[in-house]
This record gives sequence, structure tokens and C-alpha cells, in this order.
Amino acid sequence: MEKLKEQVARIRAWMQRPRTKKRLYLVLVVLLAMWVVYRFVAIGVQYRMQVFNPARAAAEHGVPVEVLEMKRAPGVVREPLTVKGNRALVSGARAHMLRAGQKVGAGEIVSVGAGIDLDTGMHVVRTRGVKDGLQFAEFKADGYFVPAYAVAGGVVYVVRDGAAAPQNVTVARSDADTAYITDGLRDGDIVILSRVSAGDKVKIKK
Repeated sequence: MEKLKEQVARIRAWMQRPRTKKRLYLVLVVLLAMWVVYRFVAIGVQYRMQVFNPARAAAEHGVPVEVLEMKRAPGVVREPLTVKGNRALVSGARAHMLRAGQKVGAGEIVSVGAGIDLDTGMHVVRTRGVKDGLQFAEFKADGYFVPAYAVAGGVVYVVRDGAAAPQNVTVARSDADTAYITDGLRDGDIVILSRVSAGDKVKIKK
């Protein structure tokens, strides 16, 4: 027991020495600095994993995208038409999109007035067998049909060499859902339906 007390006394005396205290303080400062550096590195690694890794993965492996392979085929674009008593009024900009014989619901268009109705300032569209209310005149054609949201400012994005490339197209007609394209696409083109930017590396979703 006496020996243990002597050892404790020696240790206390050693720790009370100025040189020993300085060394202990230096060790504590070094340990604290190492802990701070470790925390910064750990936070940085975690931040990179959460924020930068997805972007890096997209750059390396491509942005996952939905696509549609183009093939000339029959399609339908619908023009809204409000009918009352087998008669509808449309603007000049819309009149040229309608023609006699077009299907409207269970009926059809009989005629599209070439001149403006003086009472309304609109073109008169006459129908047959069409119920009153909002109806849709169907325009049928063979060509390229893509979702309307895939076209912006007359441009679609297509896949070229594994990347997104802008392609100018001519949209002849469109409705809320579909755009009918008459120029700028050909069979086999892969139109991107997801949001991308020019030059983005893309990966087609299966």
C-alpha cells in the first residue's frame, strides 16, 4: 500500500512540473486539432455523397431518360369545338384547321365558312349529328406524333451518339396532348421525353 501511495505521489509530482504540463497541453491541442480536421473531412465526404455524387454519376453514366422511337404511323389530333344547334364559331386562325367531312363526336363538319360572320366577327362552322357542348374535331393523318410536352419552341431533343441533341421540327397541328410533326424527324429517330439540356449524356430507361 505504501508503495502504491509513493507511485501516485511521484506521478502527481511529475504532472506538476512545468515541462510536463506544457507537453500535456500540447498533446491535448494536437488531439483537438485532429478531431476538428476529422469532423470537417467527414462532413465534406458526406456532403459530396449526398450532393455531388448523383451529378457525377449522371455525367459518367448518363441521365436516365424516357424516349420514343419515331416511326411513321396513323395518328389523331383533336381540335376543340363548342357546338350549339349544329353550329360553332371559330377564329380565322382556327378556321383553316377545320374542313368539311371531319368527324366531330358522333357527327361531322358540313361546312366551314370562308368569310367572317358580320354579327360575330367569327367563322361559322356547320355540323351534322353533333350534340351541343364542347366537342372535338378529329384530324387524322399518317406521320410522326409525339407528346406535346416534348416540343418547345419548335425543338425536340433526340439521342445522338449517347447524348441529347436539339432538333428543329415543324409542328403542323397540336392539341393539349399530341403534336403532329411534318418535318425534322425520320424513322428510327429517338425522341427524348424527359427534361434534358443539349450535350447531356443520356441513358435510356428500359
